[in-house]
Parts: sequence; C-alpha cells; structure tokens
Amino acid sequence: MASKLRALWNHPIGPKTVHFWAPTFKWGISIANIADFSKPPDMISYPQQIAVMATGLIWARYSTVITPKNWNLVSVNLAMAGTGIYQLSRKLREDYSSEEVVAKE
Repeated sequence: MASKLRALWNHPIGPKTVHFWAPTFKWGISIANIADFSKPPDMISYPQQIAVMATGLIWARYSTVITPKNWNLVSVNLAMAGTGIYQLSRKLREDYSSEEVVAKE
C-alpha cells in the first residue's frame, strides 16, 4: 500500500503538483453551476454560461493532447461544458416558451 501511495505522490500529475490541484479546485465552478440548477431561469446569464461551456469544451480538448494525460482536468472540463449547456438550455427554454405564451395572449 505504501508503494502505491508513494507512486501517486511522485506521479507527474500527483498531489504535490499544480497539475493536480488546479483541476481539483476547478471542480468548485462546476459544483457552483450545479447548485444554480435550482435558480430561476431568468436569473441565468447568457454570457456567463456561454463562457463556462466554451471554456469547458476548449480545455477538455486541450486536456486530451497534453502529456501526461490529466484525466482529472478532462473530467472537470467536460463537467463544466455539460453544466453550461444545461443552464443555457434552461435559459433558452424559458425565454422562448415565455415569448410564445405572451404572443398568444
């Protein structure tokens, strides 16, 4: 067991490197976005969610071409893209379905 922990500790993307901690703390953005799922759609910002989605997609791609592969970075960026897409879909649904209701009245 100690040898596995030592191997993890000394890994190029292990806990003593920024390559471990940066994506680990980046999970906070995705967690905050998930917490905002209960927020009313009219409170969602298009520019913010487009930025979250685009950042997630761009950096997820970059994460797959760097050496060594950092799967924590890939997964956090895919989570960011996914939460951004979901929030944008909520906002679009609310904006366009609201307009249809107003137009019918």
